[in-house]
Amino acid sequence: MSILDKFVQPSIPRFDGHYDYWLMMIENFLWSKEMWSLVDEGIPAMAIGTTPTSEMQRRVVEEVKLKDLNVKNFLFHAIDREILEAIFDKGTSKAIWNLMKQKYQGSTKVKRAQLQTLRREFELLAMKEGEKVDNFLGQTLTLVKNMKSNGETMEQSTVVSKILRSLTAKLNYVVYSIEESNDLSTLSIDELHGSLLVHEQRMQGYHEEEHVLKVAQEDRSNRGRGRGVFRGGHGRGRGRQPLNKAIIECFKYHRLGHFQYECPSWEKKANYVELDEEEEILLISYEETQQTKKE
Repeated sequence: MSILDKFVQPSIPRFDGHYDYWLMMIENFLWSKEMWSLVDEGIPAMAIGTTPTSEMQRRVVEEVKLKDLNVKNFLFHAIDREILEAIFDKGTSKAIWNLMKQKYQGSTKVKRAQLQTLRREFELLAMKEGEKVDNFLGQTLTLVKNMKSNGETMEQSTVVSKILRSLTAKLNYVVYSIEESNDLSTLSIDELHGSLLVHEQRMQGYHEEEHVLKVAQEDRSNRGRGRGVFRGGHGRGRGRQPLNKAIIECFKYHRLGHFQYECPSWEKKANYVELDEEEEILLISYEETQQTKKE
């Protein structure tokens, strides 16, 4: 071992609540110190409750107990004070180790089950039609936070890719634009959020303009249909003042008091469509004359 190796010592792995990860790190650390056997197997029976019969035996017992004290010292530095205070049996490093295992290995299994559920929710999460960008990203980031608290390590690029592939079909052109103009491996979630909000605001503006144009078009169409009812043959006579036939002149014999189709001297074989059009022109002319008189 070099002088540098003597001074550069690996730091003691701190317990951060993720038991499986800490177990792997602290076990490797104790193996490097040649002390793992004391945690795994405990202090040999001959060193506990017995009186050494020779100097060599006393030396072995003292060395084993000293190593166990060193292991306990490592564990004390690795575990927070609040957790240590809840451990009643601190007699040996093995006792501390077993109590940690009983306390946290069960909760780790629960976290593992929760993580599987969260992973499934994350994969199935998709933006709904009409849903706002803020709401969808809020749900996504909440799931990511819960997954991290249960031991999941997730890169930001993974979250960005998940968001892009979970947007609605109406935003496909937005996804294409973002993918073409950005490097997704370096694009941050905040930058993606900002881009999506800009596109959402533009789409909302377009929809408002379309609504205004649609209302205006329907209004013009309704006005046109209103004029058609007034002038069309099928709407003849609706809402009009009673017609004074005394001023009506027959087109055939130029007699007053009736239309041409009502003329007793006119044969009924005439073209009805043409007569109907003539009648309509006359009605319109009559109404315009009456309106002029009133004004």
